[in-house]
Amino acid sequence: MNEALQTIITRRSIRKYVDQPISEDQVQWMLRAAMNAPSGGNEQPWEFLVITNRDKLKRVPEFHPYSKMLPGAALAILVVADPARVKYEGELRQLWIQDCSAASQNILLAAHSLGLGAVWLAVYPDPSRLNGMRELFSIPEEMVPFSIISIGYPVEPKQAADRYDETRIHREIW
Repeated sequence: MNEALQTIITRRSIRKYVDQPISEDQVQWMLRAAMNAPSGGNEQPWEFLVITNRDKLKRVPEFHPYSKMLPGAALAILVVADPARVKYEGELRQLWIQDCSAASQNILLAAHSLGLGAVWLAVYPDPSRLNGMRELFSIPEEMVPFSIISIGYPVEPKQAADRYDETRIHREIW
């Protein structure tokens, strides 16, 4: 198996971290990976907020019930959509959701490839999480906080799980 496939197959959600800072170089690689995600019409409707402020990370669980690991993370990256960058009309205006999902996944894969652990925490479409992120991080109303990714050096590695399931594969017709 090549290195890229190994990274994809062995990535796990990591919620416990050792107290060790992440280098700016590592942060840049994760952001570079995020910005190289595919996007509909090459709109790239994303912005990223890097958060290392411990007090702010401790406040997120006040409005996001699944973010209890954030206070122990070295940092978090908030993926934020900019709907003004969307050029399509009608239902295709929602392509930013897929685009920001791809960027979030790329951050997870980049983190894992750098020896870091990470977990994706959904923000969108929950109103209390959206409003909490906007208020805590002074995000303009027209922007949409999409996901927050908790990142740090893992306390211990998690074993890969083979999730391949032949029964979910269809060929040519359902």
